[in-house]
Amino acid sequence: MTDVAPVLPAADKRPRGWPRAVVLMGVAMATAVLQPSVLVAVPFLLLGFVLGVRRLGVFAASVVAVGVVMAGEAEDPLWYVERGWALLAGGWFAALTLRQPRSAFSGRALGAVAGAAVVAAVGLGTRSGAWSTVEWAVGERIAQGIGTALEALRFMRGGEALPPALVTVVEETVRTQREVFPALLGVSSMAALGVAWWVYVRLSSGSDQGVGPLREFRFNDHLVWVFIAGLVLLVTRWEDVLSRVGANTVVFMGALYAVRGAAVILFLSGGLSLFGYVMLAFGLVFLPPLVLTGAMVIGIGDTWLDVRRRAGPTAA
Repeated sequence: MTDVAPVLPAADKRPRGWPRAVVLMGVAMATAVLQPSVLVAVPFLLLGFVLGVRRLGVFAASVVAVGVVMAGEAEDPLWYVERGWALLAGGWFAALTLRQPRSAFSGRALGAVAGAAVVAAVGLGTRSGAWSTVEWAVGERIAQGIGTALEALRFMRGGEALPPALVTVVEETVRTQREVFPALLGVSSMAALGVAWWVYVRLSSGSDQGVGPLREFRFNDHLVWVFIAGLVLLVTRWEDVLSRVGANTVVFMGALYAVRGAAVILFLSGGLSLFGYVMLAFGLVFLPPLVLTGAMVIGIGDTWLDVRRRAGPTAA
């Protein structure tokens, strides 16, 4: 078997990496279509199986992960879907880690999600009615979750009816999430893979640098053509199926480019102050389209400008 020991960073004195895992888990939960705990637990178990259970901590965490995977009701229509998807994404990620142990996490995670998506699309496409069943079950879960949030909001208002404008916005949000849930699942899965990888590295080698800092985030520049192809499908609207494929492609790749844009901003600014984090949180809460679109434009521009590479010689 290939020696995979070099892929595990040794413990060092670099800045703590656990906040990165916390943020990734937050992203996995915020974009969750399937249970994020399952999306973390299954890949973690596969990493332990493929790369080895190196310490007692990995074994203990594996026992907990088994409990997470086995929890829930098998009668739930999404019970098997959640675990099947997590198995595909985790299997691809473990295989890519074994094949390319020194490659960046972002590349392995993106490859894992893409590989899992292709296999899932083929599997669902060859079974009559399978996609419709999954889509209906996901839509019901999204509606149920938002319905629970609305009930909590009504309770906080003392039982008063919610403003019609708010109800309209919520209904539109449900429809949008139903349309782009594959893209949301892709984003959530990448974040969950990051959490699983970080925990495995931390427990196996004692290092908390399994996931690098945000300012170093990048991916293959040629993927910009995937974003452009999705945009063409979305704008031309040749067919409903192709238009939906385009919408999901734009949302998924747009999210990645928004993160890349944030990485460029952090690199050039040297990091955010407390005031900067407060303003960022304010923008994400009250002006999310503007903030995310701006970051996405910067990320796409970085494909050609490669700002971080040019900044080094310029500063020197």
